[in-house]
This record gives sequence, structure tokens and C-alpha cells, in this order.
Amino acid sequence: MTPNPTPCWRASEPSPPAGLCRTDFRKIAPNGFGDGHNSYPHSMAWHQGHLYVGVTRANMCMLKASKIPKRFPFWPVECPDDLYELDMRARIYQYEPVSEHWREAFRSPMIAGLHGSQIPRDMGYRGMAVFQGDSDPEPALYVATYASARGPGAMILRSVDGEEFTPVSKPGLVNLPTNSIRTLTPFKGRLFTAPTGQAGGQPNTSGIAVIYESRDPLKGDWRPVNTPGFGDPDNVVVFEMTAFGEYLYAGTGNIRQGYQVWRTRAEGNPPYRWELVLEKGAHRGVFNQMVMSFQEFKGALYIGSGIQNGGIDLVNKIGPAAPELIRFYPDGEWEVVVGAPRDGKAATSGYLPGYGNAFNGYFWRMMAHEGWLYLGTFDWSLMLYFANQQNWAERFRHIVNRVGLDDIMERQAGGDLYRSFDGDNWLPVTTDGFGNRYNYGFRVLVSTEHGLFVGAANPFGPRVAVRDGSAWSYQDNPQGGLEIWLGRKHHR
Repeated sequence: MTPNPTPCWRASEPSPPAGLCRTDFRKIAPNGFGDGHNSYPHSMAWHQGHLYVGVTRANMCMLKASKIPKRFPFWPVECPDDLYELDMRARIYQYEPVSEHWREAFRSPMIAGLHGSQIPRDMGYRGMAVFQGDSDPEPALYVATYASARGPGAMILRSVDGEEFTPVSKPGLVNLPTNSIRTLTPFKGRLFTAPTGQAGGQPNTSGIAVIYESRDPLKGDWRPVNTPGFGDPDNVVVFEMTAFGEYLYAGTGNIRQGYQVWRTRAEGNPPYRWELVLEKGAHRGVFNQMVMSFQEFKGALYIGSGIQNGGIDLVNKIGPAAPELIRFYPDGEWEVVVGAPRDGKAATSGYLPGYGNAFNGYFWRMMAHEGWLYLGTFDWSLMLYFANQQNWAERFRHIVNRVGLDDIMERQAGGDLYRSFDGDNWLPVTTDGFGNRYNYGFRVLVSTEHGLFVGAANPFGPRVAVRDGSAWSYQDNPQGGLEIWLGRKHHR
């Protein structure tokens, strides 16, 4: 178990500029902006001097209502029998950094659902990007939605002023059967995206591994740019994309062989020429099921992995297994930075998967900031508290009992945030969700001149299950709801 850092680390000379440590961060938005049902800061972007945070509501209640297999004897948060008894309308919040003021900038409208009842059009905002298309007079904020399974599908919203957010695509992007879109990636004057999820408890596998581009998203003009699944039916989704050098990179989810990474210069007419640069989960197999995160840093592309649904894919019987971090160079060479040794090579950091933490399920998001690379994880150790121990393998039960469930909850639960100046030597910023075990992952990071903004996913509000002996009950959770943290040096 990695202890939390207490003093602020500083290297001796010769040294890099000091990075952010735990004491450089302060919480600027607690308890889901005052609403414990605000669970995931699913997207974040800097636009016209303000921070925008797209929120998904009541994720644990959404999970309970979904068809994803679950094994809890008592549900971790209090939920109504009908999910739609809750106010599930997604929100976008705006932060003004000088006055340090938050306000709700947008709330999803209600629409008539497929069965005639009123439903929220948007239940979450899963992706954001600032982009200027052919018809945009200035850069605009584009937002990808997470739609209700009872609605017409996910779409793209657009706002210039941060006040009015208007749909600019058809439902399902181009009438595809998709209810969520995760990635929006500008590259060479175009905006690229891909459908992410579908109704029926599959929020991360659309079954449509097709990338679309638009030079003019204001007009809803989208066209496909690759062959479906890159010709591999086991590529069930394009989960993440990024621009790096002269190429657009796309990372898939592959449920049989492990993720693939493809790249293209996006030249000529689509479908473009794509080159496969990594396959079989960087030769680890299905334990590197999906590309969760990309980040360019000091001339290389860092690739974080994960297994869908919290690091344990019960549908496809994959995991649990902790994620890896791969470093990819423009010439096609790559190496394991954090992960399992193979082909006679050890991880350059010396860390095993998950930074040695078996409870890390994703390397969820990365961001370069002031010369350092920051990486936030999703850590599922908190779920041990709610789990049915009768389902555990004997060896796993022995390990947990030996360490002590209370010690795990006190010292381990909560997402991890690490940083590195050179990509090889990593330092923990926090390994306990900034002291809140319910912050089980860091979903978004944004670098600005005002500091590094970090969004913690926390779906354990407003009332959480508490055990007293063998009995469970729900209690108000003052630590429930997403949190936003800001890291910068002059806080101290």
C-alpha cells in the first residue's frame, strides 16, 4: 500500500521546477455544487476565460437501473424504484476564476420520450472541445451528450457565449443507435468523434467503431472516415482519440485481443489511410481492454488503459486487472512505463500495473501542466465495503482480511493522482481521493494559466449505505457528490 505524501516533495539540485503536491490543491466545488446527485464531472474545458464542467447525474442509480451485472447485497446509494423519479437533467457549470464564482450555465430540457412520458433530453455531458468550424465566426464550445435510453439518442451541442447551448447534430449524431458520445477531437481543421455507448446497459461499447469528421459541425455535416472496426469485429468502440504530431490517433476497445491504436494523417478523401501501430493491448491481451486516455508529453504519446465498468467486465468475464501506461514514439517504438514486464523488458518506472495498486481499474485521464505529466486513476477499493464477500475467491478474501477492510477504507480508498517530470519517475500527489474515500476517480484534468483543475467522480450522494453489524441503512453523506479541485503553487 502506497502511503500518502505528507510534506511537499522538492528535488535537490539539479532539479526540475517543483510540481504540484497535495498541499498545493484546494477544493473549489464540494458536494456536487451543493447537489449530491451531481456525480460525474464527465467533461471539462476552458473557454473564453471560464471553466466549464459537464455533469452526469446519479450514476449509481443509473447503474442500478441498467442491465450491467451487479453483485451488491444492498445498493450503495439510496435510489427510487423508478430512476426517472429523480431530476436527471444534466447540468453545465461555469467557473469564473477571478471572482471564484460558480454558476449553473445550462440545464437539459425535458422532452417526450419513446413511451410518451417526459424525460430529460440529456442525462450527462461526456465530452467537450473548443473548435472553430467553417461556419463559426469564432471558436465555440462543443459538447457531447449522454442521452436517456428512452430518448432519441446522443447529440452534439454548441455554445459561443457559454450561455446558450444548442443542438447542432441529429440525435445519434447521424441517426445512429447510440446514446452517448465521449470524445471530441480537433485535428487539421476538422472535429472528429465516434459513438461510444448504446442502450441496454452498454455505455462503453457502441458496437459502432466508426469515426466521423466534420469541417462544419454547426451545419451537422458529419461523414465516416474509417472502415467499421478497422476491419476487426472485436473492436467494439473507438473510445479515445487525440492529435499527436502529424497524426490523429484512435484507441479502440477490443473484447477478445486487447485494445488497438491506429493513426492517420487524414489526407485525401475518406476513408483515410489508417496505420495500425499497437495491437493486442500492447501485447498484454484483454487486461488492456480499452484505451482510456491519451496525452502527449515531451515528444512522446502516453497511453493509459482500463477494463470497462470499473476494471471488472462481468459481461465478457475480463478482470479484475490493473491498468498499464505505455509510451509511444513517432517512429513506432514503444515501451511499458507502468505495467507488467514482457519480452525481457521491465517497466521503466519500476511500477507494476496500477502503480502497484491492484484496485486501480483505469488510468482515466492525463494532462501536461507546467512541465509535469499528471495522471488520475479510477480506484474501486471503496466498492469492497459494499460487496458481498461470499462471492470473493478464497485467496482474495484472505488478502483483504489480512490487510483489514477498515484499513483499506481509511488508507487506500479514493482515486490516485500521480505526477512525473520525465515520464519514468512518478510521485503520488494523493492516493486517497484528496482525503475523501468517495472520490473514487479523477475523470477530468484541465491545465490553465490559473492552475490545474481536477474533477473527482463521486456518485455516493446524497445518501449512502452504512453497515452496522449485519444490518444496512441509508444515511446522509456530507462527502457525497462530485468535487472540483484547483492546484497551483501560490496557495501556500
